[in-house]
Amino acid sequence: MSLLRSAPLRYLSLLLGCWLGLFTLTRSLLLVGHWSAAAVPLSDLPGLYLTGLAYDLGFLTYAAVPLGLYLLLCPAGLWRHRGHQLWLYGLLAVSLFAMLFSALAEWLFWDEFGVRFNFIAVDYLVYSEEVIHNILESYPVLRLLGAIAVLAIGLTFALRPLVRRALDGELPLLRQRLVGFALLAACSGLGFAALDQQHPRGLGGNAYQHELASNGPYQFFAAFRNNELDYQQFYPTLDEAKVSALLREELQEPNARFNDGEPLDIRRQIDNPGPPAKLNVVLVTIESLSAKYLGSFGDTRGLTPNLDRLRQQSLFFNNFYATGTRTDRGLEAITLSMPPTPGRSIVKRIGRESGFASLGQQLGAQGYDSVFVYGGRGYFDNMNAFFGGNGYRIVDQSSVPEEDIHFANAWGIADEDLYTQAMKVADADHAAGKPFLLQLMTTSNHRPYTYPDGRIDIASGDGREGAVKYTDWAIGDFLAKARLKPWFDDTVFVFVADHCAGSAGMEDLPVANYHIPLFVYAPKWIDAREDGQLASQIDLAPTLLGLLGLDYQSTFFGRNLLQPHSTAPRVLIGNYQHLGLFDGQNLAILSPNRLMRRHDDALGASREHAAGRDDALIDRDIAYYQTASYGFSHGLLSWRGKAPLTTAFGLTRNAEAAN
Repeated sequence: MSLLRSAPLRYLSLLLGCWLGLFTLTRSLLLVGHWSAAAVPLSDLPGLYLTGLAYDLGFLTYAAVPLGLYLLLCPAGLWRHRGHQLWLYGLLAVSLFAMLFSALAEWLFWDEFGVRFNFIAVDYLVYSEEVIHNILESYPVLRLLGAIAVLAIGLTFALRPLVRRALDGELPLLRQRLVGFALLAACSGLGFAALDQQHPRGLGGNAYQHELASNGPYQFFAAFRNNELDYQQFYPTLDEAKVSALLREELQEPNARFNDGEPLDIRRQIDNPGPPAKLNVVLVTIESLSAKYLGSFGDTRGLTPNLDRLRQQSLFFNNFYATGTRTDRGLEAITLSMPPTPGRSIVKRIGRESGFASLGQQLGAQGYDSVFVYGGRGYFDNMNAFFGGNGYRIVDQSSVPEEDIHFANAWGIADEDLYTQAMKVADADHAAGKPFLLQLMTTSNHRPYTYPDGRIDIASGDGREGAVKYTDWAIGDFLAKARLKPWFDDTVFVFVADHCAGSAGMEDLPVANYHIPLFVYAPKWIDAREDGQLASQIDLAPTLLGLLGLDYQSTFFGRNLLQPHSTAPRVLIGNYQHLGLFDGQNLAILSPNRLMRRHDDALGASREHAAGRDDALIDRDIAYYQTASYGFSHGLLSWRGKAPLTTAFGLTRNAEAAN
């Protein structure tokens, strides 16, 4: 008897064949549903499907090992038992349900993020409470699960003749069983050695095509395994002396003195000229506020009337970019002034997320009450541990009295309730004569897009447009109430997004999808004007400390945007694996396996080509990320605990506003 015709392998082949068919169907539906974005030439379709088949088979070789071991070692008496055969029918039904559920989840995940499962899906599994509630509020889950269950049962009945034929087959001899399992193990080992997360790039084309050629479950488990990537092992490097020279040139400012130390130590003393002033700071990080939603950037739907007016009253940075695609990346960049190192953000590197020279530490050393005020529960994304370990005290949803909550959904309390809590903290600090840094993180502009009724003319839960308009309404309401407070005149309000609403695009790092607004509003201290210099979230902390006129010891990778700079502009953007530097025209990208690429005219035609070590833009890219990764792993970015001297302040009070 042939091993391949034995009952266990027939059954296993039937089950794996169903999985393979569903993987192909899922890929086809995603391709057809996003045909215009994927822009796949017909001549490339065979390559896309062949690469996809390799990934599908690679995942199935892993999945087949435990079940194959059970089937091949199952004793003949148990195999022929009616109860066991009914159990195998049930196993097929459960497997079909899992297949269909996975396909549906992939479709919904792609609809939200434009990619297969990745680190975001892993995080969603870790923070299951918020995610489950979000899904329940966003989709008709019970109806969908019911439909999947009915379909799985129907398919099981339809496959009964094939199952019956497989179960009635002959059972292999012990030697054949062992050979069969050895073959399964060998196939699994071959798949592990031959495939990785980056392999679809060999297909060419755009990022959508790479994702379509991948396999969702494979990418999920690969992301779970690779939640951190060692820069030295996976990315191109330069000689330390060259990196040191490049980065010191990048970070040099007229008032900066670098310390003598390791070549990759960027610690330096920042001495700002003039007298200091301890203005309060309210720094609001807004969930998913893409610049494209602002009417002043051309949106015609009237979603942001308050922000459009605020733009005319603020120091507004109109060429400003997020560093990443998730909230934790935005918080990392704003708080630590760090580029997005590969793998997880520092916020979520449990056990290594604290002790940095953060914005909160710097202002705390100046006597400020540094407070992180979050609309959700601070254990999500490890925020409590991160902020608590980096100089902040925490006020989150669990701190808010029930009577102060007018509305809450899966992600947290409504923005208006968050602002109410922030004003309570500000009132208490002002009464105690203590300056404050309130660093807020909003939640309302997020699926399921729900908010209190009666605030705007779009019904709650109708989609992103309503969430954006409510976000704008809440900001207008907050500022109107804040203007009545005694601390308003001596407070700097900063409004910035954590990331854009969508980061998917035809490139691995679509620069336009990182564009966010930055408002700095203090009418008694700061003249309203537009600033068009290229900048990003890592520049916010040093700019704020310069605005306040504070001397400090810096480990920041950002620049004070109020200082003149002779070096070329740059923003640093990434997405877990791809690490980019954009100079306003061209984009350099570093990827695992030491790949180096660039996109010329990144905001236009975006022509991609391989790059080498003779490319100055690539060298700048390497300098930032190699130094940041080394500094993180070697403790060079730590808070030394010494209160810096406070001898400077570079602003003059706006006399016209004061009058």
